[in-house]
Amino acid sequence: MRLLIALAFLLLPLPALAQDGPMQTLLQTHSADLAKPSRRTIQPVLDDLAASGLPQMTGFLESWADKGVVQRDADGLFFYGTREGDVYALRSVEDGSEAGEVGRRDATELKPNAGVRKLIATALVQFQLSDPDPDRRRAALDALSRNPTPDLLAPLRASIEGEENRAIRARKEALDRLISIRFGTDPAVRIAAIDWMASQVSLEARAALNAVLTTQTVVGATDADANIARALKVGTDLTEAQALELLADAGIVPEDVTRADRDAALIAAIEGGAVAGQPVTSLNTEAARWSAYEVLVAAGAAPARPPLDAVATLLDANPIVEVYDEPDPAITTAAAAALAEVENRVARAQAADLGLDALSLASIYFLAAIGLAITFGVMGVINMAHGEFIMIGAYTGYVVQQIVPDYTISLIIALPLAFVVAAAAGVALERLVIRHLAHRPLETLLATFGISVALQQIFKNIFGTQAVPLTSPDWLAGAWTLNDVVGISYIRIAIFILAAIFLATLVYILRRTRLGLEVRAVTQNPGMAASLGIDPDRVGMVTFALGSGIAGVAGVAIGLYAQVTSEMGAGYIVQSFMTVVVGGVGSVFGTLAGAGLIGGLQKGIEWLNPSNTLAAQTYMILFIILFIQVRPRGIVAQKGRFAQ
Repeated sequence: MRLLIALAFLLLPLPALAQDGPMQTLLQTHSADLAKPSRRTIQPVLDDLAASGLPQMTGFLESWADKGVVQRDADGLFFYGTREGDVYALRSVEDGSEAGEVGRRDATELKPNAGVRKLIATALVQFQLSDPDPDRRRAALDALSRNPTPDLLAPLRASIEGEENRAIRARKEALDRLISIRFGTDPAVRIAAIDWMASQVSLEARAALNAVLTTQTVVGATDADANIARALKVGTDLTEAQALELLADAGIVPEDVTRADRDAALIAAIEGGAVAGQPVTSLNTEAARWSAYEVLVAAGAAPARPPLDAVATLLDANPIVEVYDEPDPAITTAAAAALAEVENRVARAQAADLGLDALSLASIYFLAAIGLAITFGVMGVINMAHGEFIMIGAYTGYVVQQIVPDYTISLIIALPLAFVVAAAAGVALERLVIRHLAHRPLETLLATFGISVALQQIFKNIFGTQAVPLTSPDWLAGAWTLNDVVGISYIRIAIFILAAIFLATLVYILRRTRLGLEVRAVTQNPGMAASLGIDPDRVGMVTFALGSGIAGVAGVAIGLYAQVTSEMGAGYIVQSFMTVVVGGVGSVFGTLAGAGLIGGLQKGIEWLNPSNTLAAQTYMILFIILFIQVRPRGIVAQKGRFAQ
């Protein structure tokens, strides 16, 4: 007796206590149906499970659909089971805790078929739509948008009421309307949902409206209540060959006489070496054979060819029309009007997106060209090595990131350091080369071009020929998205802000400081400025350092989204010179206007011809050549002797 009591104490309470809970209790009430489910019997079980509201139910349904649930044969309890060789490692369906092991032959794995898994997925979405985790709710909405069904419309609407996340709530409301359009039974509700779609530009909205407006081509008579979209006309909507193909598919074709049929009739009519009175030897052309055949037709010895207007006659008798799959004309009319409005909104959104791209590109060109505009305007130097200062700044940022792994801190260090390093390189170039070639533009151009090639080779020897990464911080990752059409990356927004900061700083320096006064004086009349005690050489050196330093900062900004290579500066030198020349030499606002014009022009040409970027560059250069013919001094022309 004592031994029996001890065994009962050891064996019975532990599994019972371990599995005692509302989840297991509910599952045990449907034990037989869960073990052997079918599409006919499982729906009431799923409804009961969904009505329970138990938080553990989501995990159970997911595991059940993935064949991760087992039933222990000894007591019929359900567990999450992971097979490890010949045993299952068990976990509790109540809290996921470990519940021991069981032999593979002592447990039954629940294996729902495809039809049952589909019903489970439907029930699972109901739980996921109200899951406390926002990510799970978003995942449920993504799944629902990919495979919407009318069964999920009611749980979707039920989950909207308690949704506190504004973005998720808006997504649920949009999906409610999308599903209502496709599967709704009330025409008024469907039309209301269609009218709401007219204010959207999302891909889902356009797909839903296009789904309502799907058609099929019908040849011949249609039902009296058919919702006809349009009648197809030969020559406008389809070719005659396409019309004949449709007529043939419908079994309505003119009985034409082929050349084989003609030749067979002519051979059968040969008598005495002639056909219908014409010698066989004369029937050596197509025209002669058809002429002889027409004689046979007139004699009733061969079938007549169809008249020339046979196809037109058949089309008049059997019109080809497109019929909406949606039978309700009110719904298709509303959908067509909504789709037209959506397309107009998309066109406006595309124009806005193109404008943002152009503004972003203009910011990049402004940063790359503003330093060149200052040096070119003050010193009149055509510096072909200006692009290499951009490269120096980008590599400075790369080196800083190798030392400081935190991308935010390294970026904060790299921006001023790139300015200093590039400015020092600019001063060295001005002191060692450019000063000795003053007022000799051709020699200066050739010398700076040679220095450009030399710098590229030096950096190639140091850093290699492969591109090196200049990684942006996490807070610059991603993009600012307004809708499915309009969006811009955070890096480009940061470059725009950086360009605005430099614009404001340069305007302040040039308008409010003594250095700016001296720069403007030297730019407009260097001789008169020298007579007033201003050292043009010193001003030129400082200006060259400032322009080169700005190019270095531009290199860091450009390197965050473009490849950092020894040739990267060469890709911006042409655009920089075009920006300076078009905007006006030596003018900050002129450079800004030139960058805006060139950036907008390039994006516009690329939009018109997106498959050929080389053509965009060519057209842009041609436009600039014509522009310079009209305004040779640029948009903002310089004043004073320098302009002359």
